[in-house]
Amino acid sequence: MPLPVLDIRRPGFIDALRSAARDVGFFYLMGHDVPDALADALFAASRRFFCLPEPQKRAIEMANSPHFRGYTRLGDERTGGRTDWREQLDLGLEVAALPLAPGDPAWRRLQGPNQWPAQVPELQPLVQEWHERCHAVAVRLLEAFAQALEQPADTFATALSGIPNQVVKTIRYPGRDVARDAQGCGAHKDSEFLTLLRQEQVGGLQVLGEQGWVEAPPLPGSFVVNTGELLELASNGYLRATVHRVMAPPAGVERLSIAFFLAARLDATVPRLNLSPRLAAEARGPASDPDNPLYHQVGLNTLKGRLRSHPDVARRHYADVLALTPR
Repeated sequence: MPLPVLDIRRPGFIDALRSAARDVGFFYLMGHDVPDALADALFAASRRFFCLPEPQKRAIEMANSPHFRGYTRLGDERTGGRTDWREQLDLGLEVAALPLAPGDPAWRRLQGPNQWPAQVPELQPLVQEWHERCHAVAVRLLEAFAQALEQPADTFATALSGIPNQVVKTIRYPGRDVARDAQGCGAHKDSEFLTLLRQEQVGGLQVLGEQGWVEAPPLPGSFVVNTGELLELASNGYLRATVHRVMAPPAGVERLSIAFFLAARLDATVPRLNLSPRLAAEARGPASDPDNPLYHQVGLNTLKGRLRSHPDVARRHYADVLALTPR
């Protein structure tokens, strides 16, 4: 069954959103007002970065950054304990690192500046505009999610005030011999409130439905939107973060995508909403996975995912945390 297509401008959007987010957890979004020309320019700049010689890309590798900002080369990210076949550049809001004192929680290290490639100077203003445009769309969606849950539209405003934790990730999946291993990005859930994904021409995204994996091919002009763990927690599982993956393209083909992840402030706590009796009766509770516990404290939930995905950064900047983690 294909993913539903929703238009944020249409009457009935709130009801359609409630159904799509509860029953599927993924949908295509139209009417978002993010210009196609901006997406095309960002894809072009991203491709220029990925075409740089490896030493120039590695000059800003993520392992340099305790904030998990920068370039990740092929083979340096893990999902489900297996190597992903993609390279990417993670870029958050351009903010200063938080001051640290002995005994501070490790998640305070997550906030900090980006690493930008000097060889592609146009990338920074494009990413910054993408942050602004996508943030506006994501806030509108969060207000709509709150209304779909019969809550005030500004329910999540406090969690987003100040410096929200948001990341733009430009991603390249090179072609590979998929007969040997087709994993581009392994099966996982997103840890944030929600994700906006812009795909170029090549597909590969798959969503786990009740009957198995569902293809989510590129739809021109759209974002693929999915709910994350923070909305699952806030709604006591009425909204479910859905497992998804990306299959690597075949040899000789590449796939580019741009993901925008919106979470709350790192020091925020996700509210547990008081649902109406009707909705509460349909809430399934947050998914219970002993290998992926969910935390209402945003910084802790975010750090958990980063440490699992980027073992090189974890070893260099979070060895003290790893020493305390049960094995």
